[in-house]
Amino acid sequence: MFPCVSRPLAHLPAKIILSILKASSFRAIPTCELHTHHPFDEIPHWDLRSVNSLLASWVRRGDAAGAWYLFLCLHRSRTDLDAYTFTPLLRACSALPHPKRGRLVHGLMIKMGADSGTISRTALMDVYSKYGCLNESVKVFGEMEFKDVVSWNALLSSFLRHGFAKDALNVFEDMRKESVEISEFTLCSMLKACALLEAYSQGKQAHGMVVVIGRDLVVLSTALIDFYSSVGCIEEALKVYNCVDRSENVMRNAMISACVRNLKYKEAFSIMSSMRPNVIALTNALAACSENSDLWIGKQIHCVAIHFGFTSDTQLCNVLLDMYAKCGKVRHAKTLFDSILEKDVVSWTTMIDGYGINGNGLEAFVLFNKMGELPSEVTPNHVTLLAVLSACGHSGLVDQGRASINLARDKYGLNAGPEHYACFMDSLGRAGRIEDAWCMFHEMVEGKCRPNTAVWAALLNACSLNRDFFRGERAAKQLLELEPDKAGNYVLVSNFYAAFGMWDSVDTMRNKMKKKGLVKESGSSW
Repeated sequence: MFPCVSRPLAHLPAKIILSILKASSFRAIPTCELHTHHPFDEIPHWDLRSVNSLLASWVRRGDAAGAWYLFLCLHRSRTDLDAYTFTPLLRACSALPHPKRGRLVHGLMIKMGADSGTISRTALMDVYSKYGCLNESVKVFGEMEFKDVVSWNALLSSFLRHGFAKDALNVFEDMRKESVEISEFTLCSMLKACALLEAYSQGKQAHGMVVVIGRDLVVLSTALIDFYSSVGCIEEALKVYNCVDRSENVMRNAMISACVRNLKYKEAFSIMSSMRPNVIALTNALAACSENSDLWIGKQIHCVAIHFGFTSDTQLCNVLLDMYAKCGKVRHAKTLFDSILEKDVVSWTTMIDGYGINGNGLEAFVLFNKMGELPSEVTPNHVTLLAVLSACGHSGLVDQGRASINLARDKYGLNAGPEHYACFMDSLGRAGRIEDAWCMFHEMVEGKCRPNTAVWAALLNACSLNRDFFRGERAAKQLLELEPDKAGNYVLVSNFYAAFGMWDSVDTMRNKMKKKGLVKESGSSW
């Protein structure tokens, strides 16, 4: 998905890698602030265990930039850093911008022989996954000599983070074949995958395993409620809720969200009336209102949030922002966005996406550019880039979409992934720029970014719109080879042949669908 740069770094001297690390952009931590807590002139005399504990404490308290600066200072004064030094550092890297930072640390770990342990490799998997480098994450897992349940769970999380729920279920099956102990986290991940795939029977099997394990029922029951509500089985969710300790707020919050998602407002407000409203409960309920575009209920919940003084919570405001945008109230959303005191990347991304879904692509592009101009230290991530590309695409702003990709790469070190290329190629195709779409495809391949089904589907649609049969057939072939059991792919290929009046090929596609027992899926858009 992204080029591997860590192994080549292993051939560089450690001092050169360190000099590159020092040059990486990061928020400077005032030296006086660090001296207030731990005078740096004393650190070289500490034992390694204490040094590692100090670094980990900075990461735990959420100061990733401070931990990064601390590491650079440690590396200047010591040469005995080990895997327990790099493990918290990698967690800090995953919270900081610029994927180059994590890759450089990986190269330094290889050079110092600190990359072979299970704990450090699991941390590497996580940082690559959070950077959007799924292939690298999977590669690190494959190179591990000993894989414990935490490593397997990290692989599950990587696939789920990138939307590959089916692959996550395959990982779960591999865990069972390898006799890996199933943990509560494993089952929660499996239930999330089942919810994404609407795999009711497999979710029921996971429910049976929850009963067998019989521990940490609050967390697992919450996951079960989320699963059943996601597949529309609200009665099953209520059964789970009624069989556990309902005094726990986390259970109530999950059930409120489930009821609102399934339009069971009476039950939702009944549960809410039995407890003092909290930020999480209102946030969950608002998220469900966003899914259903339910403005009336959303406004009532907004009033409750104002009454109890919760509108200073950034996460709740982000969900409110999303709710108003999805209900078509983009001015309400912008007013709320401007009132958020501590905007995070989700705030910016949600507002950009809100402009996009309401057809205001130019405003989305302007806001994306403004994001990096303010001294707020909020930088865009892969989701932000996808949101602005989608917004520009819906408004036919192809040049602005290209400018967004360039800005993300040059200013933030944020490389486009397959999903970004697919979105932009779709925009080029709709704008009649079929040659530019294929040039973008070749640029992606040259950058060692492997095309996925979304990319081939975008190219197929572009060829269909622009009467490019030869290259369109190539895209159709690749699409069906990558996902031969997805009904939507056959529909796309069938529509492609229909656009050229090739009705025999259309019938062939329909017959293949019937033989495979595939049913046409509901449509979706960018």
